[in-house]
This record gives sequence, structure tokens and C-alpha cells, in this order.
Amino acid sequence: MARLSILEFPDPRLRKIASPITDVTGKIATLADDMLETMYAAPGIGLAASQVNVHQRLIVVDISNEKNEPVILINPKIIATEGEREAEEGCLSVPGFYEPVTRPARIEVAAINRDGEPYTLVAEGLLAVCIQHEMDHLEGRLFVDYISNTKRQMIRKKLIKQQRQRG
Repeated sequence: MARLSILEFPDPRLRKIASPITDVTGKIATLADDMLETMYAAPGIGLAASQVNVHQRLIVVDISNEKNEPVILINPKIIATEGEREAEEGCLSVPGFYEPVTRPARIEVAAINRDGEPYTLVAEGLLAVCIQHEMDHLEGRLFVDYISNTKRQMIRKKLIKQQRQRG
């Protein structure tokens, strides 16, 4: 397994829409494993392939405290939603910033697993928020798109300054 570089806002590559995965190969399984390693090391609870500059419809999530319950979703699609919930969100591509975002409280997702088999998953609470957040990345959206333009620009300027200081 390998750790991958995570793109940071405002990198324009984060705005690219991901393509569907047509064939679940060993290469896709390896990418999922590498993404999990990268996410755990960051540390985070979710990562989309778009965040590591691979623009394919793959996300990994693990909200467990022990980091031993990974969920891999290939070509995820929300097929049902219920309710509404506001939760503070952060992002590995927007490090150090957290803002409240309102999303459906419960979702049903259809996806393909790492073995190429279709399945559905019902998620609520933090898992639902995390899946929706990561799915946004596949559409070129970030959680900062849900906040005011003023706050988004402030975060953008601070991150650019930090990136320059790092070299």
C-alpha cells in the first residue's frame, strides 16, 4: 500500500467531475487500499479519489474509532433520502477549517464493492454525512461551497498563504 498526496483547496483539480468506473479491477482495489491508508494517516474519516487526483467515482469511509470498519463505494448513487441534519464538517482538502452544513439525515446508497458486486447501504448520522461529503467531491463540490462566499474567500486566502509558507 502507498500513501497518496491529497489535493488542497483551491486546487482547480478538486473541481473536476469524476468518471464512472466501468470495470472493477485489481488496480481499483489497490487504489481503494491506498486511499484507506492515506485517509487513516491524515487522519480522516473519508476520502474521495478526486482528492488524490484520480478522477474516478470511488470513495472510502471509516467512521469507527478503531479504524477497522472501512466502507468502499464504487460508483455510489443516492437512491433515497430522509430528514435533515446540520453537522459541522471538515475536509482533508480544506485542512483546519470546520463549518456547519445541512444535509439529509438518512440516505440509501447504491454502489459496487471492491469485488465488483452491487450492494445498497442505508446510512444515518455521521456515516450519512461522511458519504454525502465524499460524494460531493466526485461532482467537483467541496463543503465550502455550502457556506457564504465571504467565509469561503477567507478560507481560500488563508490556505493559499499556508501553502506558500510550506513551499
